[in-house]
Amino acid sequence: MTPAELKALVRTVPDFPKSGIQFRDITTLVGHGEGFRASVDWLVERVADSGAQAIAGMEARGFIFGAASASALGLPFIPIRKPGKLPIATIGVDYALEYGADRLEMDPTSVAAGQQVAIVDDLLATGGTACAAAELLRKAGASVPVAAFVIDLPDLGGAKRLEATGVQVRSLMEFEGD
Repeated sequence: MTPAELKALVRTVPDFPKSGIQFRDITTLVGHGEGFRASVDWLVERVADSGAQAIAGMEARGFIFGAASASALGLPFIPIRKPGKLPIATIGVDYALEYGADRLEMDPTSVAAGQQVAIVDDLLATGGTACAAAELLRKAGASVPVAAFVIDLPDLGGAKRLEATGVQVRSLMEFEGD
């Protein structure tokens, strides 16, 4: 499937979660077998040449695309979790959101020193979560050469923000506006 055909599978929900927001819903994409497979194949191609030795994905939709990509490449998957979800000692990073703050956590033993880890997620908006994930992985000892996303919202500046941290950004499709 072409990127344009895949983009057509993404449902836009107006005014969610609040008025003026155009929510890009990937539920319709993952619910389309051929489209989901084609999206994962595209992500796999974009991280395969990065030297990645593992794939990390952020909770929750990054688990969908990240785990599928890791499986296709025969690589380990590193889940980047919301706080309080792991039953072991974790490391974490606090980060700012548009309206508040959040935290990401991970098992520090899931990364080896110097290990090349690619980030895979469904959507890149402001880049706050992706930058926090890269910071967290680096805190654990990893190198983060690339991040691949199904959707980029370029008007929100996330790609530039993430690239400023030294991470190459690749995205399957873009939607203008927010």
